[in-house]
Amino acid sequence: MTPQPAAGARATPRLYLATPPVEDPAVLTAELPALLAGADIAAVLLRLAPGDERTLIKRIKALAPAVQITGAALLIDGHPDLVAKSGADGAHVAGVEALAAALPILKPERIAGAGRLPTRHDAMVAGEAGADYLLFGDADADGRRPSTEAIAERIQWWAEVFQPPCVGAAVTRDEAQAFAAAGADFILLDDAVWADARGPLAALTDIAAAVGATAAPHSLPPP
Repeated sequence: MTPQPAAGARATPRLYLATPPVEDPAVLTAELPALLAGADIAAVLLRLAPGDERTLIKRIKALAPAVQITGAALLIDGHPDLVAKSGADGAHVAGVEALAAALPILKPERIAGAGRLPTRHDAMVAGEAGADYLLFGDADADGRRPSTEAIAERIQWWAEVFQPPCVGAAVTRDEAQAFAAAGADFILLDDAVWADARGPLAALTDIAAAVGATAAPHSLPPP
């Protein structure tokens, strides 16, 4: 799919919730229904602690119903080969090479998202290859990420020129608000939710209010 110029104004972004690395899904399975009911979450990105294939599939299957029953999509961070086996809706991969390897596994039935796109060229390659969304603002392999201003600039550039949705990875409420203003279609949240002393539901509610996530919501594109 070749990126096309965006037509018209984009709607207010919805939230995309990334989990902490999951080893025992029981606690998260119990916690997710309240979170998904309490905020407008389009998708959940499941991050898995290391394990063998059978163990990872069991974790995904344990969490999938709690997510999918709400209409949200369940994506796996990496592991595109486990998506069909586990009943997940898609996978998120890091970099254009990983995307190229994942696309034949995931498409056309499932969602393929791409992050770790440090240059504009990388973003355009991923969009043209067929990524269903692009993530800006995630950390590189060494844990480094661009400034808030640089991420917002990249989001604005993409949103104004290309059609495939873009996601802003926000580490604070203020960043979420900045990325929404820049034109992100979705806001990815992780520690901004899970590390908040008020609890994840309060954090989600606060951030949702900041970005106006309940107005004219998006849906993740079909694969």
